[in-house]
Amino acid sequence: MERTAWQILVDALQTEGISYIFGMPGSPKHLYDALYDASHVRPILVRHETAGAFMAYAFARVSGSPACCFGCPGPGVANLVPGILEAWSGCVPVLALGVRAPMRTFGMGAFQEADHVRIVRPITKWAATVEQPERTGWYVRRALTIATNGQPGPVYLEIPADIALRPVSAPPYQPALRGIRSAPDPDRIEAAVELLRRAERPLLICGSGAIASRAFDAVRTFVERLGVPLQVTPGGRGILEEEHPLFAGLVGLYRTEYPRSVWEESDLLVMVGTRMEEFQSGNWTYFPAGARLIQIDIAAEELGRNWVPDVAIQADARLALEALLQAAERAGVARREERVRELTERQRAAIAAAEGTLDPTTRPIRGKFVAATINRVFDRRTILVMENGAQDLWTYYWPYYRLRDTGAAVPPAEQTAMGLGVCGAIGAALARPDWYVVCTTGDGAFQMGMHELPTAVEHRLRVTWVIFNDQALGWPRWTQKTALGGRVIATEFAATFDFVAVAKAAGCYAERVEDPAELVRALERARKANETGQPAVIDVRVDSDEHHPSFVEFHRLR
Repeated sequence: MERTAWQILVDALQTEGISYIFGMPGSPKHLYDALYDASHVRPILVRHETAGAFMAYAFARVSGSPACCFGCPGPGVANLVPGILEAWSGCVPVLALGVRAPMRTFGMGAFQEADHVRIVRPITKWAATVEQPERTGWYVRRALTIATNGQPGPVYLEIPADIALRPVSAPPYQPALRGIRSAPDPDRIEAAVELLRRAERPLLICGSGAIASRAFDAVRTFVERLGVPLQVTPGGRGILEEEHPLFAGLVGLYRTEYPRSVWEESDLLVMVGTRMEEFQSGNWTYFPAGARLIQIDIAAEELGRNWVPDVAIQADARLALEALLQAAERAGVARREERVRELTERQRAAIAAAEGTLDPTTRPIRGKFVAATINRVFDRRTILVMENGAQDLWTYYWPYYRLRDTGAAVPPAEQTAMGLGVCGAIGAALARPDWYVVCTTGDGAFQMGMHELPTAVEHRLRVTWVIFNDQALGWPRWTQKTALGGRVIATEFAATFDFVAVAKAAGCYAERVEDPAELVRALERARKANETGQPAVIDVRVDSDEHHPSFVEFHRLR
């Protein structure tokens, strides 16, 4: 039977288990008509193509499987770029699809003609144009094989408009080669074990590579059997629940007092799946004095990118940790019982100290109080989807917000595109519809994604957006106040949306909170609305001036 390239592509996606395509049609003859009879691939109509790429990012992060977004020719594909860039930065397997101007007129100035491949090639693992429709299946298989193996990342595939609709005979689709894992060099594992054996205060640090490897069980077993504390980058959040007695917070900009002390006293760092970029490393100045370093990464080019390791191991995170633990046990490396008891007590004290700072009467409301209250109300089976603004940053500062489940976080990558979390919350909810999703966002980022509220309403998703509203672009304004002599310009919103009215108009439950005593009840009402399939927006007026000391300290280094 002859089929068009789009029909071949849709059949391939169904075979690969891809459930959603996030985007919007231009000419519905392209891709969307082929989706009409698809039984397992569902189009999610977004209000802006960038939102579709952000949703694909979050869906892939939560599900651990590749996700798909689509853009029309020219501006449609260009609008995918922020999401593709974030996926490139965060090593997230996103398949971006596009339509190109017809082959027969390409270069002549056809409507919406653009060289998409040149636009996205610097921020994808692979970008290609299907030039023979009968080979469409090969291109899909190749794209997904590249996106999901080695260091994961985004890929881009486009089909010219004329050949895309030409019926052709094509061979049966052969699925992509996925889940290929590289094992570590045994000699390097032995060298790492020797460092581990001699260390008195080792520390495991996990980044997004550990999440991509789905190394949840391997990390838990490693820290528990050897008695080693764990810290994470924002990308590594969710590798272990954050109330585990050996969890020791976040690194770099995001560290609080207890994580800082554990970091600075460590004599061996075991870094897994992280580049330790600027925010994670404190502008590359936070390395513990005298410590040794083991770096594990699936990509050889990431080894020694920043801090040069004493032992570098190129391998899949899960396989490397399993091999390292087995070798350590063979070598007689014992669990550090006294260290575990000490860390457990220090962690409890840190949680109690943080909770002691949560004043339920202070107005305007403190960001850390909002973060902790969300955590208490929504509790387990909740995915935290984050933006990266000055006040919603409190959800990064453990222990004010503590993830209570593994795999329950969607952070932006190092690009921190505004609006990614606001839109991405929808992708996260579709990936795990039986859980709650809470997106914490500033008012600036919310305005860059609130057009997708009707998308969540349409699909009856359990999403609550909590706006840390200081009526400004808080981070840039803080910089103006502290580093530029208080010369504030173009960072405060003199006129802004009534977010409650906007949300209600879209069909969400919504309310504004200015009294901290009302916050718990407002969040409980949002959660209850979610249970009925109604998304919610809670607009909280927060104190724009309180920041964690680590936030202030970090900026002195820049």
